[in-house]
Amino acid sequence: MKIYTIKDIAKLAGVSKGTVDRVLHKRGKVSEKALEKVNKILEKIDYQPNPIARNLKNNKIYQICVILPNPNEDAFWSPCVEGVNEAIEEFKAFGVSITLYFYSPTSTKSFFDINNEILKTSPDAVLLTPLFHKESIEVSKKYAEANIIVSTFNNKIESNQIGSFVGQDLFQSGRVAANLMHMVVQPQSKIVIVHIDEVFNNAIHMQEKEKGFRNYFEELLGAKYDVLTLNVVQSELGKLLPEFLNSQKNVSGIFVTTSKAYKIVETLQYIDYKNVKVIGYDLLSKNIGFMKNKKIDFLIHQNPKTQTYLSLTYLVEYFLFSKDIPKQKLLPIDIVNSENLSSHIQN
Repeated sequence: MKIYTIKDIAKLAGVSKGTVDRVLHKRGKVSEKALEKVNKILEKIDYQPNPIARNLKNNKIYQICVILPNPNEDAFWSPCVEGVNEAIEEFKAFGVSITLYFYSPTSTKSFFDINNEILKTSPDAVLLTPLFHKESIEVSKKYAEANIIVSTFNNKIESNQIGSFVGQDLFQSGRVAANLMHMVVQPQSKIVIVHIDEVFNNAIHMQEKEKGFRNYFEELLGAKYDVLTLNVVQSELGKLLPEFLNSQKNVSGIFVTTSKAYKIVETLQYIDYKNVKVIGYDLLSKNIGFMKNKKIDFLIHQNPKTQTYLSLTYLVEYFLFSKDIPKQKLLPIDIVNSENLSSHIQN
C-alpha cells in the first residue's frame, strides 16, 4: 500500500503543497474549487493521516502518569515496574512520556499526597492502582473534573470516572481457588481465608476473592466445609495465626488472598503445622521457593507485568491512533503448581 505525502497529493490534485496542508489541517482559507480537487483525490487514495508524524510535527507530547504501590514495601508490584519500563522504552519515540510514581501500600495519606502532586502536573491520563477503594473513587473524581483520563488495573472499582480496567475477574478467581482447595483438603474440614496487611472493608479485591471462594463452597451439594476468615497485619501474623489455629480443630486448608502466602508458610513451619494445604497468589521469589519445596500447593498467577503494559498500550493507542480504550479487559486466571512452575518462570 502506497503512503501518500502532501507533495504527492498536491501533484495529483494540481494544487500547491500549502493548499493541501490547509485542507488536511483545516486551517487558513482555501477556494471551493481547490477544496473540491483535494477532497476528490483524498477519497480516491483513501488517505489516512499519520497521527504519530502529526504529533511529532506539532511537538505534542502526551503525558501519562502511572501510580503504583511501592515495590520495596510489597514485592508483588515489582513486575508492574518492569511492564512500565517496557512501555516507556517502546513508546518514547512516538511523543509519549510515561512517568512512574509510588505510594505506600499501607498509607492512604501517601496515596492522597501522590495523586494531589500528579493533579498539579495536569497529565493527559493516569494509570491508577486503586488499592484503597474509597480514596480511589475520590481521586478519580478529581481527575475527571480536570479532564484527565483514568485507567485502572489489578483492582476493579465501579465508578463513572474510570475509563477502563485490565485485570482478572476476582470473584471468579476466588471460585477457582476454592475449586483447587476442594480437590486437596479432607472432607468435612475447616478452611481459613487469610487477608494480610490490608483493611478488608476498604479492599474490594480481597472482598471479591472471598465472595467467590465462599460462593463455590455454598453451592456444593452433599459436602460440608466450615469456611472461616482471619484478617491480620503482617507484624502480628506470627502471634495471631497460631492462636487462631489452636482455637480451631481440623483446619486442613488456608487460602491467602494476597501475594503473601510465603508468610503463612513461614509461620506454619515455626509451629510445626505440616499438613495444611496452602493456596495463594503470584510468583514472588519466596512463593516460588516454597512451591518448589511442596509447601505451597497452588498459586494463581495474576500476571501484573502484562496488566500494566497492556493498560499503557491502550492509552497510547488512544492518543496516537484514536482507538477506543476497552472498558474492560479480563486476563486468564492462570493456575500454577510445582509441575508447571518452571514454564511460568521462564515466561
